[in-house]
Amino acid sequence: MSENPASNVQEKNPEKEISLPEGNNSNSVSAEFEENSFNELKENDIPKNIPAADDSSSRINKSDLESAGFTLDEFASLLSKYDYNFKPGDIVNGTVFALESKGAMIDIGAKTAAFMPMQEVSINRVEGLSDVLQPSEIREFFIMTEENEDGQLSLSIRRIEYQRAWERVRQLQKEDATIYSEVFATNRGGALVRVEGLRGFIPGSHISTRKAKEELVADFLPLKFLEVDEERNRLVLSHRRALVERKMNRLEVGEVVVGAVRGIKPYGAFIDIGGVSGLLHISEISHEHIETPHSVLNVNDQMKVMIIDLDAERGRISLSTKALEPEPGDMLTDPQKVFDKAEEMAARYKQMLLEQAEEGEDPIAVMTI
Repeated sequence: MSENPASNVQEKNPEKEISLPEGNNSNSVSAEFEENSFNELKENDIPKNIPAADDSSSRINKSDLESAGFTLDEFASLLSKYDYNFKPGDIVNGTVFALESKGAMIDIGAKTAAFMPMQEVSINRVEGLSDVLQPSEIREFFIMTEENEDGQLSLSIRRIEYQRAWERVRQLQKEDATIYSEVFATNRGGALVRVEGLRGFIPGSHISTRKAKEELVADFLPLKFLEVDEERNRLVLSHRRALVERKMNRLEVGEVVVGAVRGIKPYGAFIDIGGVSGLLHISEISHEHIETPHSVLNVNDQMKVMIIDLDAERGRISLSTKALEPEPGDMLTDPQKVFDKAEEMAARYKQMLLEQAEEGEDPIAVMTI
């Protein structure tokens, strides 16, 4: 005799009586059972008072961490895995939050506020931090050192400005640009200026002015680049080149100009022609051989010379009086005649050059014979 299935269920679970309708399969029974269980859970098992997110009872404390199976030190170690990896040479964004007498405190997102010493605030001289920085200002900073024993990093703005200044002057040199800069000091060798915040030097031989060097302080001079070497920290400039280039834009080979003798050397004389110096080489003074320029010329002599070469790259103007002699040796015997006939002789000389060029000869070579 077979047992009643319903009575078996009742015996095993006397508190719950589940009747199985005919024709229902086990899947429908399971679904109905889960739905009933979920309804009972909603009504009976969910706590009535759930703490809000900002409730102190919902925060993690030391006992919570210990009961979770790890300590505060382990928790800090876990957080450190997600910290930024700062290293010297990096450029990072930071927020200024304190200006102090010896420097500024900067928040760059590290564990400890970073510090920027006063001397690292700018490539230029400043009276105080407030000349460059303001509280809450966000800007770039250069990381100079590893963390110290307190976990603090040292920062710099000057290093960033220094790098970008060299990039800028290299570009200006590449463009062969003429710049203007103020002389802030002079010494035995020349004059000192600042270019993009970098200290530059003008050798005495490249200063072309009638002023004494000491009187150049606070003057703004046009300058060209001679040497740009970041590795050796050498920035050398030329005042003479800038003036010669400017003058050259208004000069041409074969032109006669009036000048004054400013200096005499064994190899020739330097002639001032409107603020720039040209070289009258000893071989270009006369067709006749001379032992020394001193035998023909004196300082401050006024004379007419002809331009025979313009070298803008080296800032040199080459001059000649030999080409202006009506007769060979006139510069030795009758320099006034050379002065009076200069334009006429220059016109003849230009015609000769033109004829030589038409015949295929190099006019520059002819001029230097």
